[in-house]
Amino acid sequence: MAGLLLRGIKKSYGTVKVLHGIDLDIKSGEFIVFVGPSGCGKSTLLRLIAGLEDITGGTLQIDGQVVNQLAPSKRGIAMVFQSYALYPHMTVYDNMAFGLKLAKGTPQSDIDRRVREAADILQITPYLDRLPKQLSGGQRQRVAIGRAIVRDPKVFLFDEPLSNLDAALRVATRIEINKLHERMAGVTMIYVTHDQVEAMTLADRIVVLNAGRVEQVGAPMELYNFPANLFVARFLGSPSMNTIPCAIVAGGAEASVQPDGCARISVSAVIPTAAAGKRGTFGVRPEDLILADGADAIFTGTIDIVEQLGEVTLIYVDVGTSEPIVAKVDSDVEVVKGQKIALTAEKRHLHVFDENGVAYPRG
Repeated sequence: MAGLLLRGIKKSYGTVKVLHGIDLDIKSGEFIVFVGPSGCGKSTLLRLIAGLEDITGGTLQIDGQVVNQLAPSKRGIAMVFQSYALYPHMTVYDNMAFGLKLAKGTPQSDIDRRVREAADILQITPYLDRLPKQLSGGQRQRVAIGRAIVRDPKVFLFDEPLSNLDAALRVATRIEINKLHERMAGVTMIYVTHDQVEAMTLADRIVVLNAGRVEQVGAPMELYNFPANLFVARFLGSPSMNTIPCAIVAGGAEASVQPDGCARISVSAVIPTAAAGKRGTFGVRPEDLILADGADAIFTGTIDIVEQLGEVTLIYVDVGTSEPIVAKVDSDVEVVKGQKIALTAEKRHLHVFDENGVAYPRG
């Protein structure tokens, strides 16, 4: 279908700069997810691609054509919004067919075929004669997606489509969107969310945005296991990565660091010898921490809080740092508040970041 090329994309509202030169290559047929905190510019970037906002600077190409000045209707794009935006007085069928009816020259037989094919894909055929008020939230969202499918677009844009749904419906609809991408092989999809679970489970590649800039682009597990910097490391993962300021004791083949208030730790990070004596940040994910005896411990301390979540237990341990260390352990591990414990992790799971927050490669 269509690939996208973004070069130096900027957006300003008067003197307020929102996007600061975004460069992205999106391949035809990819499922790309823009993720980041509120205000990072992800929805603004999506609206620029859709043509709903004017680009301040840079070039946007869709399927090899520069579209900066092209009207939204001419870009071959369909967009699904956070709100369903269905016409309340129209049936599901008429909501899905409305855009095609506005397009002159589309035969009624073609409209009917497209609507019924989309309804079949989304499993909403039994609801074609219903009004939106007679549908659940998840069904309404599927109607909104169906309205986009019938246009046979080159690119699908999703702007936080699941945020209005409850937890169970979010999971179900997320699965439906995943299946939709499989069924519509070759169609490029760009999806905006602040929910990292959606990003990790849906994306071929994730684009992590922060303050109008791209922090890192890559496959979900690549970003999770090899974050480029502290922002990505802390943003992806729940609970977020434990991070502690540290001194870099030695680089080279015998690289080691000493987190503040803790013992010296040998790491596999590729740290230059010249970095010895500098400051940095040590990181380890809660799920990579395991209970240990004192001799092998990275952290020792007293349990402050125990959160039993059913499948796992979260342990918050006071190790003398400004924030407690969080460990995620199996639910059958028996721990109690006030208990003294020791925690460790395999060397390959330890992260080190330089004084600017940039990750040292892991060996």
